[in-house]
Amino acid sequence: MGDMFRSEKMALCQLFIQQEAGYSTISELGEIGCVQFRDLNVHVNSFQRHYVNEVRRCDELERQMNYIASELRKDGIEVKELIDDLPSAPNPRDISELEATLERVETEISELAQNNVNLKTNYTELKEMCMVLEQTQTFFSDVMDAPSHFGSDDTHAQASCQLGFVAGLLNRERSFAFERMLWRISRGNIYVKRADLEEPLTDPRTGLEVYKTVFVVFYQGEQLNMRIKKVCNGFRSSLYTCPAAHAEREEMLRGVKTRLEDLKLVISQTTDHRRLVLSNTIKNLPRWLVMVKKMKAIYHTLNMFNIDVTKKCLIGEGWVPRNDLENVKQALAAGSAAVGSTLPSFMNELESDQSPPTFNRVNKFTNGYQHLIDAYGMANYREVNPALYTCITFPFLFAVMFGDLGHGFCIFLFALWLVLDEERLSKKRGGEIWNIFFGGRYIILLLGLFSMYTGFLYNDIFSKSLNIFGSGWRVRYNTSTVWTNPSLTLDPVVASVATYPMGVDPIWQLADNQIIFLNSFKMKMSIIIGVSHMIFGVCLSVVNFVHFKKYSLIFLEFIPQILFLILLFGYMCFMMFYKWVKYTPHTHYLPDTPGCAPSVLIYFINMMLFSDSPQPAGCDEYMFVVQPTLEKAFVVLAIICIPWILIGKPLYIMAVRKLRAKRQPISTLGKMDEEGGSHHGAHDEEDDEPISEIWIHQAIHMIEYILSTISHTASYLRLWALSLAHAELSDVLWNMVLSKALTFPGYPAAIALFFIFGAWVLLTIAIMILMEGLSAFLHTLRLHWVEFMSKFYTGAGYAFLPFDFKVLLRSDDDD
Repeated sequence: MGDMFRSEKMALCQLFIQQEAGYSTISELGEIGCVQFRDLNVHVNSFQRHYVNEVRRCDELERQMNYIASELRKDGIEVKELIDDLPSAPNPRDISELEATLERVETEISELAQNNVNLKTNYTELKEMCMVLEQTQTFFSDVMDAPSHFGSDDTHAQASCQLGFVAGLLNRERSFAFERMLWRISRGNIYVKRADLEEPLTDPRTGLEVYKTVFVVFYQGEQLNMRIKKVCNGFRSSLYTCPAAHAEREEMLRGVKTRLEDLKLVISQTTDHRRLVLSNTIKNLPRWLVMVKKMKAIYHTLNMFNIDVTKKCLIGEGWVPRNDLENVKQALAAGSAAVGSTLPSFMNELESDQSPPTFNRVNKFTNGYQHLIDAYGMANYREVNPALYTCITFPFLFAVMFGDLGHGFCIFLFALWLVLDEERLSKKRGGEIWNIFFGGRYIILLLGLFSMYTGFLYNDIFSKSLNIFGSGWRVRYNTSTVWTNPSLTLDPVVASVATYPMGVDPIWQLADNQIIFLNSFKMKMSIIIGVSHMIFGVCLSVVNFVHFKKYSLIFLEFIPQILFLILLFGYMCFMMFYKWVKYTPHTHYLPDTPGCAPSVLIYFINMMLFSDSPQPAGCDEYMFVVQPTLEKAFVVLAIICIPWILIGKPLYIMAVRKLRAKRQPISTLGKMDEEGGSHHGAHDEEDDEPISEIWIHQAIHMIEYILSTISHTASYLRLWALSLAHAELSDVLWNMVLSKALTFPGYPAAIALFFIFGAWVLLTIAIMILMEGLSAFLHTLRLHWVEFMSKFYTGAGYAFLPFDFKVLLRSDDDD
């Protein structure tokens, strides 16, 4: 948990690696994944770096493998991803063998692909010719089949009585425009017959299905023949030679069908050979992909290094967690030993003014919560990490809004399945939504558990109550009174005989004033929880001040902020508790009876206005004697805190700057650093900032805190609103859907109940669990990001992104 409390300590390290051991050393560092390298060649063009040729070779290998993978997908073969047993980066000397293998495989597959396209093109042409010959039989059926009547488009008779014709196919959607164009160029001196083909044809190059139309255009004259052919070419139609004689067409059709059968056999044999080649390739392709990606990443990283003047040593820099320094040293030694380097690689720590990256070491459980925090903003280096507390506060605030034992149990069962079967489900690819649910499985598990707990306290299970311990209320009316009155009033003085041991008494399920009671109870509870949450957030700012040695800010910011919050809203929470304790029906003192219980909200408003709070006759004006004096003192102190926040920090910075200006000698300044460095060291970031901007920033900070304290307190009322809405919606769903089916008489009621229960389950899952659950989740996220974390969290850091093969391969898969 020490790592979760704040980010890990980082060290800026300088690596000295022998050039021959550079590749193997970076490969070892990529396997352990604990170094974030800095680019020392920022101003060098990418094409002028030392290992640019190696990167290009890797790009070419990736291109070849992507081409092979695309050909595999065309045949419906998916390239399996390597989950376990990932191969290590290949030896640079073995890359030539891999290049030769991929070159041979690519050439063979590309030749097979081109042959396949050619064969399918021939097959499509023969298929189209066959369809043209079959369809033209009907076109010529009404006219005598004789050469004296028709001539082919190649041998046109000069006699005026002889007609020529052109036959072919074109896309169906172009047929109407095609006819109109022919009509215009011929001025109506043509005759067109066409027929739509019901069976689509497959384009051999794109693989898309295309619907076509067979047409025959009858014309007279050589000039018109040339025009018609130009139009056909313009519309990209396929023209086929079709004999005019019926016997010749029959003979040609038989020949075309014979050639089609022979071509089918050839295509089948070619496809089998192609599948054999691809099946042999797919065995090694996933491993090749991983190996080339690792190799390319290594050379990209080596391009960030500097090379010394002797060109024998690589010099690099990177951030390393201090806990992993020993692992880096072992990787350097392993990389040198792998190539038998005579000079060992070594590492030095550097001093840097740059802020280190933020790294929080997480496990399966804390990973989801850390992602929630990082989505708001990456923490500054060594800043307090809210994820540690969010592990409990997040599911608790969610459960306050989603408190239902039944709905929480459904969420818990779903998350429990994800957790228990996570090893198998982690290999499943279900899309972005599935990845979100699976990644947050431990969050959902706690959301369900906490919802079950608060549902037990609310005594709410699918809008019904459980009488586990026995009600603490007793009905004092006789039987006839109970049967003859639809509703009765229970006097707390005589009807309340005990306190329900845990949670809400189940008798409130039958009460007419249930909503009034729960409304008041949950509203006060949300204010108490909200103020406690915000006080905790303000207190966490002290931890940051102490760690960064900004001790002056404890007095200048923390104390006035916490006083303003406690004196006003903390006091309001105290009045709620005192009101619950003071006023009781079991007393004979009239001012302490429930009828004299005042409104805490009215008290709070009058306290801020310095006005009295009149009460009914016989009741005390205040809950305790010193209340008016105490309230005035609290308001005055709270008002004093406002200028305290505004002017305290700027005046302190001005005083520190004047004190530094008087101490010019370095030795004197060093002595002051030793004596009071904890004070002025806290404001190093403001040293170069003009004092006018400091005043402006502090004024904005003061206004934001004072106004946000009020608005954030009111924002926690969403706990009350969503909890009440969830309970009422669940009650409506029960009464309007399921309870109606339970009143049906006779045997058909069982069938009706079966379908109505299914509808109730569907609505419960869709509305109450998914929609209401998502709404409560988003509101809880907002309460943490805005109301809680804004009190102490800066979130202006940058993440630690180490050179890690596992992260690299996972991100490539996501892309």
